Amino acid sequence: MEMGARVSEIGSLLGDPVRAAMLTALMDGRSLPAGELAFIGNVAPQTASFHLGKLLESHLIAVERQGKHKYYRLTNEQVALALESLASIAPLRNEVHVRSDRQLLQRRNTGLQYARSCYRHLAGRLAIQIHDALIVRGFVLSVGERQYELTGEGEGWLMKLASSKDGSVSRRERGGQACLDWTERHHHIGGPLGVTLFSRLTEAGWLLQRPGTRALAVTLKGREALDRQLGVR
Repeated sequence: MEMGARVSEIGSLLGDPVRAAMLTALMDGRSLPAGELAFIGNVAPQTASFHLGKLLESHLIAVERQGKHKYYRLTNEQVALALESLASIAPLRNEVHVRSDRQLLQRRNTGLQYARSCYRHLAGRLAIQIHDALIVRGFVLSVGERQYELTGEGEGWLMKLASSKDGSVSRRERGGQACLDWTERHHHIGGPLGVTLFSRLTEAGWLLQRPGTRALAVTLKGREALDRQLGVR
């Protein structure tokens, strides 16, 4: 009964379009001010404060204070994983339009479906391709239930991508967890390993964040390196 009540409470919070928009905007791991979240939710500042208060009470978001300013972020990665999972099981409202949109994205190789940030790790079709390539090459092992572990060969590969001379990977960063991708219906690598992988790919200049969105672009250097090193095209 307690679990059912909690699920019902979270469901009512996420069922509001304004709060859902705010949470989705925070899924890249950033902290945003109330004014920007009000703009994203298309509501007045007073209304935004009400919604943010509800999310704070339920521990879905946390607030950081810098002087007179407040910045809001997701409480932790588990919230982001829950949002991705919910989106992955949501029914498609219009199968024809969704199919057309996906075909358009596939032709352009752009947009959230192809590559995006998900709470500081990589998501989208590109994340799935990299996930599969790392498993095939023995850089990452699938251990236990929905868990991953970086191998010695994988650590060596990541060290070469590091921007500093000491590119070693900590014990904590060697472990990851499966995150269900909401557009691909397939697991990509999340957790500490997912964060480290995304950070190294960005540092190496393979990926660029598109301004004002979670969408990512693959650079020319990244395309060549992904193809050469992982067989990802």
